[in-house]
Amino acid sequence: MTSPTPLAAVVVGSTGLVGSSILSNLLADDTYKPTHTISRRAPQASSPNLNAVVTADTAAWPAALRGLSPPPATFFSALGTTRAAAGGIANQWKIDHDLNVELARAARDAGVRTFVLVSSGGTRGLPFSLTPYARMKNGVEDAVRELGFEHAIVVRPGMILGEREQHRLAEGVLQAVVRGLGRLSPAAQDAVGQDAGVIARAAVRAARLADEGGAPGKYWVLEAGDILRLGRTDGQGAGADSQAGAGAGAGAADVAAKR
Repeated sequence: MTSPTPLAAVVVGSTGLVGSSILSNLLADDTYKPTHTISRRAPQASSPNLNAVVTADTAAWPAALRGLSPPPATFFSALGTTRAAAGGIANQWKIDHDLNVELARAARDAGVRTFVLVSSGGTRGLPFSLTPYARMKNGVEDAVRELGFEHAIVVRPGMILGEREQHRLAEGVLQAVVRGLGRLSPAAQDAVGQDAGVIARAAVRAARLADEGGAPGKYWVLEAGDILRLGRTDGQGAGADSQAGAGAGAGAADVAAKR
């Protein structure tokens, strides 16, 4: 049997906790060659299949995306910062919202077929949906949906668990609490937070399912349960992709219909 032609992919946010794991998964996956990244500093990963575009000027990123060769078929955004790191919600909005939306438009112009956005869970219900953070995240999700990609996948994790390059004290305390909860009840931990590696694997597997025609719909939302089904590797056999896609698809379709 002839192997399918590899697809070019691009990752933004490739130096962050989830984005770096997405990149590692893509570089180990023969489905995606080459993998481009656009970032302010070089990613830690290295591979003959990696084309890293490094520029500190984020205003140049949309043009850099449009100029990638070969042009990407699949786009992953794990781009985001914190209010503290950005120096306030207004500056955070410029990155988490404005830059993400600009890149989504550039991705559409560049011919991207599948767009994967790592967003955040719990932003749609009242009263949290009225907060600046939720409006920022929801605004990006809505913009991506309206751009009309062949497939748009929104990944909504809870607390992202894992070791960051820059330690955040408050987050470290919360992670310790969540992991302690997991020792008492793994299901309770799963409902609150997911490991960065699990989130990344779910994002890549969902994209692969979409690229292979196995997505449950044009707009696919992965909530915590869907992320765990797609992203966990323990106990998965040869048919795991199709089985996980079917399992996640039912829940995701329900979520999308309720939005």
